[in-house]
Amino acid sequence: MSIEETQTSRPLTGIRILDLSRALSGPFCTMTLGDLGATVIKVEPSENGDMTRLWGPFSGGQSVYYLSANRSKQSLSLDFRHADAMPLLRRLALDSDVVIENFKPGVAEAMGLGVDVLRQLNPRLIYASISGFGSEGPARDAPGFDQIAQGHGGLMALTGAETPTRVGVAIADMTAGLWTALGIVAALRQAEATGVGERVETSLLASMVSMLGVQGQRYLSVGDVPKRTGNANPVIAPYGTFETADGPINLAPATEAMWHSLCHELDLDALCDDPDYATNVDRVRHRDRLHRVLEERMRQRPRAEWVRRFVNAGIPAGVINDVRQVFEDAQVQHCQLVRHAHHPVIGQVPHMAIPIRMASVDVQQPACAPPLLGEHTQAVLRSYGFGPEEIADLIARGVVTQHTAA
Repeated sequence: MSIEETQTSRPLTGIRILDLSRALSGPFCTMTLGDLGATVIKVEPSENGDMTRLWGPFSGGQSVYYLSANRSKQSLSLDFRHADAMPLLRRLALDSDVVIENFKPGVAEAMGLGVDVLRQLNPRLIYASISGFGSEGPARDAPGFDQIAQGHGGLMALTGAETPTRVGVAIADMTAGLWTALGIVAALRQAEATGVGERVETSLLASMVSMLGVQGQRYLSVGDVPKRTGNANPVIAPYGTFETADGPINLAPATEAMWHSLCHELDLDALCDDPDYATNVDRVRHRDRLHRVLEERMRQRPRAEWVRRFVNAGIPAGVINDVRQVFEDAQVQHCQLVRHAHHPVIGQVPHMAIPIRMASVDVQQPACAPPLLGEHTQAVLRSYGFGPEEIADLIARGVVTQHTAA
């Protein structure tokens, strides 16, 4: 089945996105929009393609990193240094609904691909940008990398126990990509109503600050600078990770009723009458001592037994899975959170499905596997109205490259 056939009737079918982004934030955004039906044209440098194609580990010669963020797209291979490359991109932008880039601020303008130039050519264009720290301000020109943003945006100061700790995935990149996707969808709706395009912008820093949630609000509202609490909840106790006879579990008795049920299940009913634990505020104040008392009892039985007992009693509890255990989990498999798409080199490639289900259309099935470099160059140019002779000339002069099967 072709990519066009798999995208038919998805929510964003008919929306064409010219994707000039690379690495993760932009590609994660456009992969999401591609899953939802948009036609995503990923423009890649002819020599090596997106930089992540060179990052290991590899499966069948293909970068796993690239595979993780580039399904549901078509690849056009372009020599960005060729004199005709920028005029070609401007021509493509003329007939696109969205352009997305994540260059450092000012680079797109220097290339002749800035928002003012492209929206003058196409007033309905949605122009989306992702940067490290924003297009204005004292840190405007600072390099934007995920861990730098996690630290600068406060997330690392809240994560871990003894020392600031980065989250185990590139959370700044991925959340920036999701915010951008949401902004693009909103701008498309606005353009539908007004006939005028929009500039959509976010940064890794802005994404991290927005994700501080209640911890950020604590400072803004009462001047409280939250500290790291490891796996404990900063404002609820008991709540967090507890050791059992054969490994840790997560436990989240967030209400008074759950607290009383927990004491009953652990045969520690006397704790309910202890004034040190009378209210949540009291339990937070004495959290370390309470944690030791509860954990001493939990270490007497295996984690599966405790989780079963707690869940049956209406107390939120769960095991802590490694990645292998996640994908072997019965609930994960039942919800079909892994889907497959055919790759021309590897064959069937498993992908983590977009975590959205819709009643009338299966958006979780990838529109296509991540493309080979330049796999769709000719097809993309034809879809933009380029004729056979013009395409052949562009290939002959090295402006674009079409992947050919080995």
